[in-house]
Amino acid sequence: MQNGTHRGPKIRGHGSAVGPFSGRSEASDQKRGRPAGIRFIDAKGSYERYLALARVARSTGDATEIENYLQHADHYFRLLREQVGRRRSFSS
Repeated sequence: MQNGTHRGPKIRGHGSAVGPFSGRSEASDQKRGRPAGIRFIDAKGSYERYLALARVARSTGDATEIENYLQHADHYFRLLREQVGRRRSFSS
């Protein structure tokens, strides 16, 4: 590459979306039997999944990876707690 000839990244047929998630499409969700626009429906399953990933990461000793998975698990735990609170307020 010579000075001043850089033209930026090449963008290949991803439609109007550009970025790290541009490869995802609603069609791929429909192939998996998911409603369009919904990636994770089950917060409890996601919570348990991230806890399991944190346990596996603990065996490798990678503190950054462990913390990342625990933060994701915490996010889903908060969603679960919020869902329980809503159910209680509707049933009262």
